[in-house]
Amino acid sequence: MSYRTLSAAEILATLRHLERRIGERFPERGLRAICHELVVIGEHAQQKSTAIAAPNLGLRVALGVAIAAGFAGLLAVAFSVNLQVGTPEIFGVFQGVEAAANIVVLVGAALFFAITLETRIKRRRSLRDLHVFRSIAHVIDMHQLTKDPSVVLAHGPATASSPQRGMNRFELSRYLDYCSEMLSLTSKLAALYAQNRPDPVIIEAVNDIEALTTNLSSKIWQKITILDTRGA
Repeated sequence: MSYRTLSAAEILATLRHLERRIGERFPERGLRAICHELVVIGEHAQQKSTAIAAPNLGLRVALGVAIAAGFAGLLAVAFSVNLQVGTPEIFGVFQGVEAAANIVVLVGAALFFAITLETRIKRRRSLRDLHVFRSIAHVIDMHQLTKDPSVVLAHGPATASSPQRGMNRFELSRYLDYCSEMLSLTSKLAALYAQNRPDPVIIEAVNDIEALTTNLSSKIWQKITILDTRGA
């Protein structure tokens, strides 16, 4: 086992184990369904991140053919120029050189577009998949939003519009800890895309997700700290 790269299989194993833990502790809570959805997303991420990192052989073959055809065209233009200094054909030669220069510019622009096409395709696919992790991180945050430790510790009266809070101090602490673990694993799944495809744009997107999950997890740990300090 390599300790220098993330293992998608190990991340998925941890997620499945977390799903079982949540199901055993809170079988009726929606948090278990969210964790199961994260497992499904992780399975897709394992396959998609590997597929995106793999070379696009069809596109590369087409690019090679296009490059060869471009050079062949330039050679054909070069050999078609019949340079005869001191004859009236010299003006035709100048026109041929100018045409060849225009062809070189156009072929160069086309080759640059073709060479970067694979990178842009993979980047677009990666960013589309990474958006899913950003969305599910907010869904996880919504599930812990109403889990207020002060209500459990103060035992204050509820109102008609108060959310249902049927957990004791220990259960609330475990619930919040599960949410924090799910956020951490969400960022690790997103990191697979940067690991398999070290594109600066993808790395920046993964870092944004890491920052998001870290900030959301920090709010959760503030609640856990309140439970531990004031409930002692």
